[in-house]
Amino acid sequence: MTKTELINIIAEKGGYSKKDAEKALATVTASITDALVNGEKVSLVGFGTFETRERKAKTGINPLTKASIEIPAKKVPAFKAGKALKDAVAK
Repeated sequence: MTKTELINIIAEKGGYSKKDAEKALATVTASITDALVNGEKVSLVGFGTFETRERKAKTGINPLTKASIEIPAKKVPAFKAGKALKDAVAK
């Protein structure tokens, strides 16, 4: 599903205009992004939890030159599905 398809579904199921549905989706995604940037968890009961996780620095190998390279530590976004979402997908 693409962003455009999601906006169309939100507009159709929610009875909103496509413009309002696009604003709502943009607001939700921006709010989740802002919370993650600030190191906060976003928990949507029944759906799942968005959070950031730390990746440790590690040594990798450049596949072209076979030379060792250092891959720096970084924060990455992560999503853990909630029970209701897992159960719905499993059906």
